Amino acid sequence: MEHTYEHEHAHEHAHNHLSHHHSPEEKKRQLNRLSRVIGHLQHVKRMIEEDQDCADVLMQLSASRSALTGLGKEIINEHITHCITHAVQDGDMQAIEEFQKAIEKFC
Repeated sequence: MEHTYEHEHAHEHAHNHLSHHHSPEEKKRQLNRLSRVIGHLQHVKRMIEEDQDCADVLMQLSASRSALTGLGKEIINEHITHCITHAVQDGDMQAIEEFQKAIEKFC
């Protein structure tokens, strides 16, 4: 993967958690997905408040969980593509180990 000047500056990662910037497009897409999940969960909350059928509530919760998992997978893939690639190139084993721990908690 060839890195251009623009690519390098659209995604900065200092592996010390003080500087971690992603492309505005990626961030916007992830935030939009998260907003949809939040809206979905608000709907589930209303369903519970309105004593709607438990099976329907569970189906909606399942859809919400699936959407969150999808967002998590997208974040994992994006992080591997950019941050972990740079960490490997820089020999930053701490960043790799921290990411492995994060994946274990996510799964």
